Amino acid sequence: MGCSPSRLRRAAVALAAAGLLVVPVSAGGAYGVPATAPVLTAAAPSPDGGFPELDPAVAARLDDAIRRVMDEAKVPGVIVGLSAPGKGDYVRAFGVADKTDEAPMTADLNMRIGSETKTFTVTALLELVDRGEIGLDDPIGDYIDGVPNGDRITLRDLAGMRSGLFNYSMDDDFFKALTSDPDRPFTPQELLDYSFKHPVQFQPGAEFDYSNTNLILLGLVVEKIGGLPLNEFIEQNVLEPAGLHNTLFPTGAEFPAPHAHGYTDQTATGETEDATDWNPSWGWAAGAMISDLPDLRSWARTLATGTLLTPKTQAERLKTGPTAIPGAGYGLGIFNVQGWIGHNGSLPGYETLTIYLPEERATLVVLLNTDILHDKAEPSTLFGQAITEIVTPDHVFNLPVPVASPSSPTPRSTGPS
Repeated sequence: MGCSPSRLRRAAVALAAAGLLVVPVSAGGAYGVPATAPVLTAAAPSPDGGFPELDPAVAARLDDAIRRVMDEAKVPGVIVGLSAPGKGDYVRAFGVADKTDEAPMTADLNMRIGSETKTFTVTALLELVDRGEIGLDDPIGDYIDGVPNGDRITLRDLAGMRSGLFNYSMDDDFFKALTSDPDRPFTPQELLDYSFKHPVQFQPGAEFDYSNTNLILLGLVVEKIGGLPLNEFIEQNVLEPAGLHNTLFPTGAEFPAPHAHGYTDQTATGETEDATDWNPSWGWAAGAMISDLPDLRSWARTLATGTLLTPKTQAERLKTGPTAIPGAGYGLGIFNVQGWIGHNGSLPGYETLTIYLPEERATLVVLLNTDILHDKAEPSTLFGQAITEIVTPDHVFNLPVPVASPSSPTPRSTGPS
């Protein structure tokens, strides 16, 4: 589930997704470049037919599958990290990071991670639960005034995407404001105002409906009770304890080098543009953060195993309710898709996928520099599916874009996605 604005807006009209605009992919020396060097560690074959050894033969199959998705979906560049204990590591970068000068994608680049930000915001919230400073079943109205149904919507409803609050990303005025001036900053209150002018979609807990509005409210709760700006609280209480030194919650459009350029068709004209330096404040607690491959590979395990939380709170987090997406459940800022636990992200120019399979202790991270859909499918999902079909055929990651009804549009990759 991603944070994408016009994707979410257009969901009410079609399939919670935008159309495909073909973008050429550079080939040649920059295409299929290993990350510095191939990281392929020898390991014994699995005697039980589980996760395979990531030997050169498996690596070659993965290379072919990733290149096939790139060609079909017209993805400029992608970074992939896959590993499991005793099975070795597969780390690769393919394609280009910049279509103008054809600079190659490399595995050390910083990337915008969109809705994976939600995993950090909800972790911060759950740390406050562990401290006894808030309760998951507290009404949001206890902390923030002016929320429709605020006396009934709980923090748990917000984190689990079951609040019924309208997703500000789908508001027409928001879309026009963002695409007419993508460099402008948005405040959390401005984002809430776009949502609160709409009636609630359903009563709290009645349905699953992915809404970025929920995370804006949770970010404000973390600030109010944590006593720090959200970026500082997350840095001190999530990033530092988790050892994530290359992950950033920006306060503006800053984007540390080196980074890939990102390409989107979520524009005022529908034409493809370079969205690298768009101000991500419109996503804030729902989608503003930046990270890289090593940090996300570490975060995948930390998030799924709950090392920053008490076992009781982590168990609450992993309780997944049903969604409209077959094989996918959503917990508290985290999804479970065919056994893979984690989150994806999508915002203009970038998509990510960071997931962990507990039974194999396997980690998969995918980062790419476009969010343009292919045949109504998220490119991050296409990569996740192609990779898991090879290494975990009993747990194939598949997060199809659900068909949205006009009365209750379901956003694409920023939600479960």
